[in-house]
Formats: sequence, structure tokens, C-alpha cells
Amino acid sequence: MHKDLKRRFLSKIFPSLGYLIIKGIYLTCKKEYVIKGDMPNEPFIAALWHGELLMQPYLYKKVRKKPKIACMISEHFDGEIIAGIIRYFGFESIRGSSTRGSVKVLLKAIKKMREGYDIAITPDGPKGPRHSVADGIIAISKKADAYIVPFRYKASSYWQLKSWDRFIIPKPFSKLTFMASEPFKVTDMESKEAKEYIKKRLSEPF
Repeated sequence: MHKDLKRRFLSKIFPSLGYLIIKGIYLTCKKEYVIKGDMPNEPFIAALWHGELLMQPYLYKKVRKKPKIACMISEHFDGEIIAGIIRYFGFESIRGSSTRGSVKVLLKAIKKMREGYDIAITPDGPKGPRHSVADGIIAISKKADAYIVPFRYKASSYWQLKSWDRFIIPKPFSKLTFMASEPFKVTDMESKEAKEYIKKRLSEPF
């Protein structure tokens, strides 16, 4: 099968299959939600590590009773799959490269926030290094004067891929613990300080 044709076929099949697998795992698991502080009424930035993507839609829906979010997703093929999956959760996506046309992508994200959307971003995505913080989240937060809310989750039992992000897949019937930490801003911080602080907040144990 031609590579492009194969990718188009997989991009049609994988999102629905992926959504059903994620939902199936979630339904079998015990859940605990820890939400610290008051969540902003205005649009905020949900920050999460790339390796902890899989179950985060459920935490967002717990935080926001009326979900309205756009997720920043790469233009790579795996990004196409992720964008397809999140559509099943009722989420929108902002597609773009972190290296090519990044300014255009950031402007799209800021525009979405001004339209009332929350933004989800993986500071270490799409290619790492793992648990690093790129400039994009800082630029959006400063320009939109937006709060950042760290989103984390862990599973009592899981598979961990050997990918750069050490991606976590919870095992069915395990316990999922979700945490949304206190919102914060980096508006008055220099770039280096902001990166260190975001990494610190996203690495707090729970």
C-alpha cells in the first residue's frame, strides 16, 4: 500500500479506535481527582507533559463543566491521530510546527483564547527533550496575560513506552489519580525564570 494512502487509511481508523480504547480503560479504573485552588473563570492554559497525554481529557472535563478548549498539536502524522481522537471528546485543535511557522501557530492560540477558549499545550512536545519547557507556552501566557494550570495524572499500574517521552498507558482496572494544581502566571518573569518555574510546577509530586 502506498505510504500516503496507508496514512490516510490509518488516520480514519485509529482515532475512533483510540478513543474507544481510552474510554474503555477509563471506565474500568478507579478515579481520584485532586483540584487545588480556584480555577480561573477566564480562559487558561492547561500545561501537561507529553508522556501524560492519554487520560487528560477527563481531567479537563472535571475542571470545566462546559468544556471549550483548543489543543496545540503538531503537524506530524501522530499529531493527526491525536487531533482525530480529541475530536471525539468535543475538543478543537490548533495544528502547527514548533520549528516552522511557530509564530503563526502562537498567534492562532492567542486568538482562540481571546475568543474564550482554553488552550492545552505540552511544553516538552512534540519531540522533547522529555520534561523540557519550550518558549511557546511562555509567549502565549505573556501575550494573553493568561493563567497556567498544571495538569497531571498517574496510574497505579501502567505500561510505559520506550519513546522519548516515556509515554504512559494505564492498565485496565488500575487506579487513576488526576491533579490540577493552583493556577499561576509568568507575566512578570524573564524567559529562563519562567521555564524553570513551569518545569518545577509540572514536576511537583502528588
